[in-house]
Amino acid sequence: MDKLSSLAKFKSSCPFLGRTKTSTLRTLCTSTSPRYPSLSRLTEKATSCPIMGPALQIRSGQIVAGYASVAGSAEVTNMHHHKGVFPNPTTANIEMCPHASKALAAARMAEDLAKAKVAKETKPTAAPSTSKAAATDGCPFHAEGSSKPTAATASTSTAPSGGFNYEGFYAAELEKKHQDASYRYFNNINRLASKFPIAHTGNVKDEVEVWCANDYLGMGNNPVVLETMHRTLDTYGHGAGGTRNIAGNTGMHLALEEELAQLHRKDAALVFSSCYVANDATLTVLGSKLPGCVYFSDNMNHASMIQGMRHSGAKRVIFKHNDLEDLEMKLAQYPKETPKIIAFESVYSMCGSIGPISEICDLAKKYGALTFLDEVHAVGLYGPHGAGVAEHLDWAAQKAAGHSPHPIKGSVMDRVDIITGTLGKAYGAIGGYIAGSMDFVDMVRSYASGFIFTTSLPPANVAGARASISYQREYVGDRQLKQMNVRNVKSRFEALDIPVVPGPSHIVPVLVGDAALAKAASDMLLRNYNIYVQSINYPTVARGEERLRFTVTPRHTLDQMARLATAVDEVFTTLAIKRTSDWKAAGGRAGVGMPDAKPVSPIWTDEQLGLLDGTSPKMLRNGDAGFIDARAVRATREKFNDLLGKFGEPLPIAARASTVDAVRKDIPIPDSLTGPTPLAARA
Repeated sequence: MDKLSSLAKFKSSCPFLGRTKTSTLRTLCTSTSPRYPSLSRLTEKATSCPIMGPALQIRSGQIVAGYASVAGSAEVTNMHHHKGVFPNPTTANIEMCPHASKALAAARMAEDLAKAKVAKETKPTAAPSTSKAAATDGCPFHAEGSSKPTAATASTSTAPSGGFNYEGFYAAELEKKHQDASYRYFNNINRLASKFPIAHTGNVKDEVEVWCANDYLGMGNNPVVLETMHRTLDTYGHGAGGTRNIAGNTGMHLALEEELAQLHRKDAALVFSSCYVANDATLTVLGSKLPGCVYFSDNMNHASMIQGMRHSGAKRVIFKHNDLEDLEMKLAQYPKETPKIIAFESVYSMCGSIGPISEICDLAKKYGALTFLDEVHAVGLYGPHGAGVAEHLDWAAQKAAGHSPHPIKGSVMDRVDIITGTLGKAYGAIGGYIAGSMDFVDMVRSYASGFIFTTSLPPANVAGARASISYQREYVGDRQLKQMNVRNVKSRFEALDIPVVPGPSHIVPVLVGDAALAKAASDMLLRNYNIYVQSINYPTVARGEERLRFTVTPRHTLDQMARLATAVDEVFTTLAIKRTSDWKAAGGRAGVGMPDAKPVSPIWTDEQLGLLDGTSPKMLRNGDAGFIDARAVRATREKFNDLLGKFGEPLPIAARASTVDAVRKDIPIPDSLTGPTPLAARA
């Protein structure tokens, strides 16, 4: 009802449209009303207009009636039978019938318009008046002469005499984002713990499949994680109470840092509010303190690393992505005694490539440099214990060493000086961290403003993160199943000529090559198929390399993966998006369709996945429950005995009734475990 292209012709007749900038109208058109999820903010405003309000009510009623007039026809009923939408369309199957899904959307819009009308009528009104001015009083489309500009028209207000026009500046900057199609839209997506990977939109009745979340393993709803958080919340309350130096340095924080240090077999670890902060703060401190420090940065490094290097004031030398020759050429230009730090990642999240960690460690030793490895998209997902790619590269040795905190001399993980990771992706929590030598960690702790001057993470979040790490250290099955599902989705896409950017990791980037098309594809998947995947545009990726980035989890079923492939195929056809064969004919882009391209093998081998000895986990079908490993649950519970008491016993804190009714008395675990054998048992 409020397409931007249709509004221009009404600018001369509507005072509101006439005086409001195009960028403001675009924002109102494309942002959802927080109160009425099926309406845009512009439509919500229109309900207050004495002209547009009634018109909207009439038109929405006509649309609903039109759909209803054919809903009961024999032809439509036969179509529902044929397509499996039987006996009636439901949330689960409604996307199979375009008529039913559009009818449902129209009905919900009519419902929201009615609610908005009621809300308007219940607002206090001024004394009755027969004047013409009173007829349009309060209408955003006709109000004139207001001495106080509204938020919607603020961008058109003039600056104070002699002052800077701040609102005009904001509007102009936003217009730039709209013009180059890089404006970011935020969908209202609410992941459901009991239905992962299902979420509801702004309307709790609309459920969608999530295919782009970074909760890679579904640990955000793992029962032992939630149980531990409930117990901690009941024992220690919500907030941490201050910075780490004042009141926020709890036993939970110290235990988490010890867990992280042991995970990476390092001397110490330090937890931050996010890994963005961890990278920024750490690189700022190192670059500003080391005399004459020079950073060598991969040109695809994350923004947090780039910002940290910039904030340090140190010189920054950029080397080509994963190009060892270019890196060595640039390292050789500086004396060995010059402090140098090579900053790079293990898994690059937008293309799925993996950094040559061992080879970079060789160059660091040769030229006297430190190695700074960001394992954000790898911790929890790679290695026998989930420590990341550095651990994965020495699988057999790391697996044999079990949970020993001592480093394996000469291993890749031991050779890396500084490791950073996140708690907010594979571990399903929040926060970030660094791990390294004792003195290095202590120096960052003592100098990093991003650590010192911020409130500590709440104990419940910290406990949940530790429980998640502990569980994944004990159980490899989630990582295996995720990688098996990734292989499945990639193979389905490739069979349909859908352009997957090749890579050995779990990332599934699908090249679109145009910002507007990528957004349109994302919108169509959500609107027509109830599939949520966000488009990735500049500056996250280069212009011309816009893409859809799919993340597959262990809980996605074979049925969902098959439906996803069909949906993406249909969207590519509808929008005429280039296929792999088209990119190949054009000479290739972003690794897709490149001439003489060599096949890329996944980093997880068949042996590591358990495919050779029959220990791989079972792939799920719709209706199957996810597997919970009993041994990992028991081991995780035991780690909290000192602070929370043994599970099932009274809390060790002063006697008081539990304030959280939702604390689980037990996690339902079958007596006979049919899932894969825990990792430790296989060692």
